[in-house]
Amino acid sequence: MMDLSTAMQIDRQRTLPQVDADDPGVFNHCFAEVNGIRMHYVDEGQGPIVILLHGFPYLWYMWRRQIVALAAAGYRVVAPDLRGYGQTERPDAIEAYDLSQQVGDMVGLMAALGETSAVIVGHDVGASVAQSAAMLRPDLFCSIVILNTPLTPRGRIRPTIGLREMAKGRMYHHLYFLELGNPDRELAGDPRKTLRSIYYSVSGSAIGTDRWRVFFAHGDSILNAFTDPKEFPSWLSSQAIDYYVDEYTRTGFTGALNHYRCRDRNWEITSFLDGAVIRQPSMFIGGAADPSLEPIEFRGRYDQLDAYLPGLQKKVLLPGVGHSAAEESVGQVNELLLGFLKRNCLVSR
Repeated sequence: MMDLSTAMQIDRQRTLPQVDADDPGVFNHCFAEVNGIRMHYVDEGQGPIVILLHGFPYLWYMWRRQIVALAAAGYRVVAPDLRGYGQTERPDAIEAYDLSQQVGDMVGLMAALGETSAVIVGHDVGASVAQSAAMLRPDLFCSIVILNTPLTPRGRIRPTIGLREMAKGRMYHHLYFLELGNPDRELAGDPRKTLRSIYYSVSGSAIGTDRWRVFFAHGDSILNAFTDPKEFPSWLSSQAIDYYVDEYTRTGFTGALNHYRCRDRNWEITSFLDGAVIRQPSMFIGGAADPSLEPIEFRGRYDQLDAYLPGLQKKVLLPGVGHSAAEESVGQVNELLLGFLKRNCLVSR
């Protein structure tokens, strides 16, 4: 596989419709000094800018088919590796991953791109970054799309307290990831098994006991909450899995986990956001078969999105789709994104 850190940049004006999107080498890979770190991002197309932020445990690569479709439709599409992930730098200090730094990364990225207004799209952890960026810098981020993870207002109690009350004596992965060392080692012990198991078990392809067990017993391995399938569903190719595995084998999981380890810190530094809402045009795309929406506590977040997003234009749960909507249901997600962009952006051609 080619070393993307030394790959020649490809002319952003070319079109991508005929490329093999599973080949990471066909995309235009760029680097910029952003907010004190070196950030890697893919930059394709011309027109109004759309920024795509991945979740855990993914990379810019989860958006590869959205990049192709949106660039072909007349948009400039930028998909970075968040700090701690992929080819973007991984600071050592946990506090370097709080939302003030994450939003700073997005502001710095906009400056590096020479752009003054963007639609921001976020999945999972990336949704949290997108939410904060839209709330804190509405002058830069004119609208927002959230995938798979319905977000909530800041809340009145410390997140870890709320999570423990919700878990009722069980372990939940957000709580488990707060531990230092053991989660990092456990996930990195066999990256291929870890990633195959997570990607499959959180998807709509997993049924019955194969599905992600959202809560698990204290002392149990988090990997026992997932199932490694004998054969992976066709929506994620072996080439795609290889790319994810190669990257996480190289980087480990610590940088990615540090995002979770800032949950209480994020709450502490955002008291000024009590009662704040996101007023820009917004849309939510989720999966009806997403295991993370099964607990009643989480499903309520979806039901209450309208109150937190007064500019919400559409919210949809795609049948048979799990937590990886952008990869599991490419056509539907692309159609929804293009429809939203058409309503809320000026297309250059």
